Amino acid sequence: MSALVQIADLKKVYQTGEVRFEALKGVCLSVAAGDFIAIMGHSGSGKSTLLHLVGGLDRPNAGSVHVGDFALHTMNETALAKFRRVHIGFIFQFFNLIDNLTVRANVELPALLLEKKDKKAIRERSKRLLERLGIGGQSDKHPWELSGGQQQRVAIARALINTPTLLLADEPTGNLDSASSQEVLQILSEFNEQGQTILMVTHDPIAAARAKCVLFIHDGCLVDSMPGGSAKKIAQRLAELR
Repeated sequence: MSALVQIADLKKVYQTGEVRFEALKGVCLSVAAGDFIAIMGHSGSGKSTLLHLVGGLDRPNAGSVHVGDFALHTMNETALAKFRRVHIGFIFQFFNLIDNLTVRANVELPALLLEKKDKKAIRERSKRLLERLGIGGQSDKHPWELSGGQQQRVAIARALINTPTLLLADEPTGNLDSASSQEVLQILSEFNEQGQTILMVTHDPIAAARAKCVLFIHDGCLVDSMPGGSAKKIAQRLAELR
């Protein structure tokens, strides 16, 4: 598999007054097309910062981020916004759905924001995604009428509506019960098996075990990696980083 994401010597510093915090300290990373990678670390380790830089939501202070043919570290805000709409799907812990829009409208919104859009094709794709995710019958409801697990399924459909090059998931099961978490993780695994590249930040070893590879980040540095599969071994390694 070819490399889809290439990160070299990535550094990110946050400055508040005289307080300087190095969130990332020279991170290097390569993600192959079709991979499913989990990033683990304790609070403040830099895992979400790394995900935001890969998704073009933030800019590094130094180093480079390439996603496919795009050099994100060189792009202006307008170019980054277009890149995100076309190439990146985001899944967040708290769903980030718009309550006054229906499920269908939430899913279709990213596609309708594209410069070239076919409303009929968008409607068909949203219908297929919602049916595939088991919530086709909920399309006319509003997010507040759904369970947390159902809302996250809507968020996954929204993230996939534009057939993104890269799917980024930031604690996708962090606000769900254990049964809903397993359902969401199974959905992500199935899409990955069909070729979707996924980069997931999680604090949960059970979620990380679904990935093909688990990366551990500590104090802004990638310090270890291991295969997915064993939640127990992942939890043990994470505990060692305290």
